[in-house]
Amino acid sequence: MQKQNNISSYRVLLSGGEAEITEKKSRFIATVRKCETEEEAVSFIEEIKKKNWNASHNCSAFVIGSRGELTRCSDDGEPGGTAGRPMLEALLGEGIRNIAVVVTRYFGGTLLGTGGLVRAYTNAVKEGLKACRTGVMRYGCEVNVSTDYNGVGKILYILGQQGIEPIESAYTDSVTLKLLVPQDLMAKLQKDLTEATNGRVGFEKVREMYYVSEENFSH
Repeated sequence: MQKQNNISSYRVLLSGGEAEITEKKSRFIATVRKCETEEEAVSFIEEIKKKNWNASHNCSAFVIGSRGELTRCSDDGEPGGTAGRPMLEALLGEGIRNIAVVVTRYFGGTLLGTGGLVRAYTNAVKEGLKACRTGVMRYGCEVNVSTDYNGVGKILYILGQQGIEPIESAYTDSVTLKLLVPQDLMAKLQKDLTEATNGRVGFEKVREMYYVSEENFSH
């Protein structure tokens, strides 16, 4: 995969989720899904609208592209700027890309006012995001590191300090570890491993690529 506009990392959705909040008896149900194209996002929004056809509103927002190049939002009949825009701002604030959200509202009989609507739609999105699994898409290299049995302990210690876990290990006459290394750590890691093993290490860059690592959503 080619490096996209020199983006070294960006957050992505690994799996979507759903959450519900209640404000003055109005129900706000946030449904979040990974969408990598505008067509996928539009299709998802239509799917939720059809599913919740009897709702008062199905407001939506999405962010597509590693830099968030494409954004759209809809108030779906709520007062202008009280739903779609706050929802979009909530997504952009988390820096997550290729993501769409629909907040379905079932009116509870009490008007919330402009400020109340903004808070409700924003909080619904935030709760929806808490129900999701997120990851970081990083640009880096697949690397094969080889050493003897005397050096492997030192290498694993340094990798642990950098938060890098081997994705494959082969223990034969020597030890070979396959790693995914962020681009900005490559030079330092090679230097550290070489020094720690007194030069008894092979460091072969196989290919450059984007890869994803999971993170815990804690906001």
